Amino acid sequence: MPQYLVSVWHDDNYDLDFSSPDAQRIGAQVEAVNEELQKAGAWVFAAGLHPASSATVVRSSGGETSMTDGPYAETKEQMGGFWIIDVPDLDAALEWAGKASGACERPVEVRPVQG
Repeated sequence: MPQYLVSVWHDDNYDLDFSSPDAQRIGAQVEAVNEELQKAGAWVFAAGLHPASSATVVRSSGGETSMTDGPYAETKEQMGGFWIIDVPDLDAALEWAGKASGACERPVEVRPVQG
């Protein structure tokens, strides 16, 4: 079955206070989707990411490697987490993406994984 990346996007200044009622509610919603994915056999992997400001961009060319602190793309919205799912087709991926977006209360992007 093909695999898809379902990535979660939000402002980079999102609230990291995981003890807040909103974060607790969203966490429970995401966990419910994770459990549903696992029961359906569609789960491959999922993770949340630290803010994009914690990223390091590494470039290597001609034997030289350079590193730059911060995200690759300087945009207002950054990827905050993702799922890798294994489903029969794009329609199934989009259905799961709808559940993921509802659980995260954020937009998600769906992309097929090559390979």
